[in-house]
Amino acid sequence: MRAAKCLRSLAPPELGKALCYIGALDKPSAGEIYCANLRLSSLSENAAADFRNREIGFVWQFHYLLPEFTAVENVAMPLLMRGTPKSDAEKEATRWLGEVGLLERAHHRAGELSGGEQQRAALARALITKPKILLADEPTGDLDSRTADAVFRLIFRLHRDYQLSSVIATHNFGFARGCHRVVRLESGRIEEVAPASLAE
Repeated sequence: MRAAKCLRSLAPPELGKALCYIGALDKPSAGEIYCANLRLSSLSENAAADFRNREIGFVWQFHYLLPEFTAVENVAMPLLMRGTPKSDAEKEATRWLGEVGLLERAHHRAGELSGGEQQRAALARALITKPKILLADEPTGDLDSRTADAVFRLIFRLHRDYQLSSVIATHNFGFARGCHRVVRLESGRIEEVAPASLAE
């Protein structure tokens, strides 16, 4: 996959598992996966964690925000894990909350946010480390259609503005039509699909 492209998969749940392989969260039982010039299966646990923190931003169907922390504290977590001073991490987190339209909600706890706001905060957390790759598994699966459309538009804007390489598993055909490439997993084989051919 070329840099700064958006790849969307029309796929059964198995492709969500593939995102875990790309993100070095799991190792395949056979074959090799290369990402950012690294053979991922050869990485130690510590090296894999460092790779994820530097290169990958994750967004899942569930936001996985920590409920006892505020939005700004949740978004700052990846930088704090790098050893960034708290004041610097929270300053950058505040900037990213502004990027996703949540500046006024920065000091609300995660449980006080709506579903769409939680997913936008999760997107800010995924991108605060300035990764090269965004991996998203059904990022709007728990949202109503209007909120999902708003989150999709936000993902597209951030993908473009920050020149991300994005790999997204979703069943939303409207979203797929906006991606550079679309693939489908069929009988264990990956097939290319023309985005414009997708029905409403």
